Amino acid sequence: MQPVALHDLIAALDAETVGIADGANQFERVEVDSRRVRSGDIFWAIAGNRDDGHRYIAEALSKGAIACVVEHDRCDASNGPLLIVDDTVLALWDFAEWYRQQFDTLVVGVTGTVGKTTTRHMLHNVLSARYNGIESPENFNNYLGVPLSVLQLDRHHEFAALELAASHVGEIEDLAGIAQPEIGVITNISPVHLDEFGTIEAIMQAKGELLEALPESGFAILNGDNQLVRQLAERASCPVIFVGEQSHNDVVAQWVRVENGWLRFCVDSVQFDVPAVGRHHITSAIAAVALGRQVDLTDEEIAAGLRMFEPVPGRCELRHIGPWTVINDTYNASPASMQAACQTLHDWQTEHKKILVAGDMLALGSASAQYHRELGQIVAACDVDQVIAVGSEATSLVGSARNSGMDAGSLGVCSDLSIAELLLDCWLQPGDVLLVKGSRDMHMERVLTYLEQRAAQVRAVPSESKAA
Repeated sequence: MQPVALHDLIAALDAETVGIADGANQFERVEVDSRRVRSGDIFWAIAGNRDDGHRYIAEALSKGAIACVVEHDRCDASNGPLLIVDDTVLALWDFAEWYRQQFDTLVVGVTGTVGKTTTRHMLHNVLSARYNGIESPENFNNYLGVPLSVLQLDRHHEFAALELAASHVGEIEDLAGIAQPEIGVITNISPVHLDEFGTIEAIMQAKGELLEALPESGFAILNGDNQLVRQLAERASCPVIFVGEQSHNDVVAQWVRVENGWLRFCVDSVQFDVPAVGRHHITSAIAAVALGRQVDLTDEEIAAGLRMFEPVPGRCELRHIGPWTVINDTYNASPASMQAACQTLHDWQTEHKKILVAGDMLALGSASAQYHRELGQIVAACDVDQVIAVGSEATSLVGSARNSGMDAGSLGVCSDLSIAELLLDCWLQPGDVLLVKGSRDMHMERVLTYLEQRAAQVRAVPSESKAA
């Protein structure tokens, strides 16, 4: 973050002040977590569902914060220095929008129901082959994460790849107003968060808000293989570039093939190699090729950027735990991403067993059982040797897989992860390949912890000494 004077912050927020002795004082960090406050920071008190940052104003000041941004009715005005506003979240948006306007940085906004984080990360890798820039940290993609990501910009940055998510219609419009992207990328439209959106049409409405925010001088990159994404193109006032494997796209990936741990494809006879697990990464990779070419990168630079890709932890992350190969895809799950995971396991080349450990796909509303039954059909067609289903929808998944031809003896229904671990104790053999996936609240990463513990136990068992 570039240094900002307190008086500029006060003006941007139109804030009342208490105890501000020197408006010329500058700060270079905004912090919303009092535990991370350092001397010279601004502490931004946010009232959340679980806690209220206003409880930690004194702590932040004691750590050296030069001021706190607080709400009128949540603070003791005697505890300055304070900047007082009506709503600290809206104030954060206002400041981030003002701060964004201080730079002519090229901003790329990425949204979609699945693949946002991987695509954003891959775009960052490719652009970094020539340019200096930033990307959203971790999963900073919501009403707090986007403004905090914008505040990472400084005068040295030539680009920012920012992820925009939504839980309701209108949210991406607000976030795009803060980020002010010139380029928009939409990865996918598929069923997700139906308990919040209600319908796929509402999801389309929300994601299309990114296109409406783009200036005529910008451009959009859309997954042309996804018909729902294609339908959004008419909402853009700027040029649209369709990408994908189908021949009617503007940028076409050909000769796509997966080898254990690598995705390889060609565009216009130029080969690109990505160290990524799963064919579904082609959507992210071809978008990165299209973006790189649009901003005048050479194919050599694009290829170098793609080769530098490293998966985000928990998203098709390849791990070797003891004698097992583990594809850690535990970050989250939806019908589309589960189908992609099954295809990944199908494509994996091994002489050993392939095991899917699948937690529930949550937030699907009244259609949940149907989507899990459809997943069971997909699993049965994907050459998976054994399936362990965990959660309240495990019976729907396993029953459908059995009805679709899988042997009942290779299917396990587990009410919780402790039961799944017992089943793994019985089934696991050295060399097995496991793909572990489920919605965030299923905490499927605990399966990896179990595997690490079991691998440690195997290593600790002394080998039998030979008879003399």
